[in-house]
Amino acid sequence: MSFLNLENKTFLITGVANKKSVAYFSAKTLIENGAEAIFTVQNEEIKDRVEKLFPGKKVYLLDVENEESVKTFGETIKKEQIKLNGFLHSIAFANYSEGMKPFHETKLRDYLQASTISCFSLISLANALKDSFDDNASVVTISISSTRATNYGYMGPIKASLDAVVAFLAKSFSKDTHIRFNAVCSGPLKTSASAGIPGYIENYLYAEELTMRKKALETQEVANSVVFLLSSASSGINASNMLVDAGMSANYFDENVVSAFAKRT
Repeated sequence: MSFLNLENKTFLITGVANKKSVAYFSAKTLIENGAEAIFTVQNEEIKDRVEKLFPGKKVYLLDVENEESVKTFGETIKKEQIKLNGFLHSIAFANYSEGMKPFHETKLRDYLQASTISCFSLISLANALKDSFDDNASVVTISISSTRATNYGYMGPIKASLDAVVAFLAKSFSKDTHIRFNAVCSGPLKTSASAGIPGYIENYLYAEELTMRKKALETQEVANSVVFLLSSASSGINASNMLVDAGMSANYFDENVVSAFAKRT
């Protein structure tokens, strides 16, 4: 038995869209360590893409904004008698089509949609899949290193809600299971999804300077943390938010960054 003990275990992976995502790296790492993976995607186009990335794996269509779709998916997994040892929730969306606006100008429909997709989907999917989880299953969601990073727009408060939901789900499920819920709170990454956030490239480069090693956080590093939390090796961790940011959050006053700013003034 290996340290992670992933052999012959089955994990549901959401959010794979391409080879740059945390979900892709996590799924690949799980499979390389002997686990089985099944996937959900939003539409047929992405389904074709994921089937090419992971040949022979089951890929299901799922619209997390549609209650009936979530319910049907849960029933399908139960009907197919798939026992899940874990679930990676890596779903997020925000409408930045009009650019980054001051927070007080956030539109209700945008906030509610982003909240439904990025946060409530964890609750609805956990509920729909409850009967298909192994009693010691682990659920992991992807959050951000600082929900108070105001340049992230209205997704900051929504990710803060997601962080809180982890603890509430852990408590709720503890009534009759040993299922764990945790979040991996990642620093800035070079992914396709993040590229759609206005000003993200500049933020990413700045964040790299704030890491203690002066090297940007890699998506594989975040995936490694995800896989650890999904495994039985992390059995003592529950209702937690794991910070993975290469030391950035403790290095705001890095001498090199401060010096570079001082030379400009």
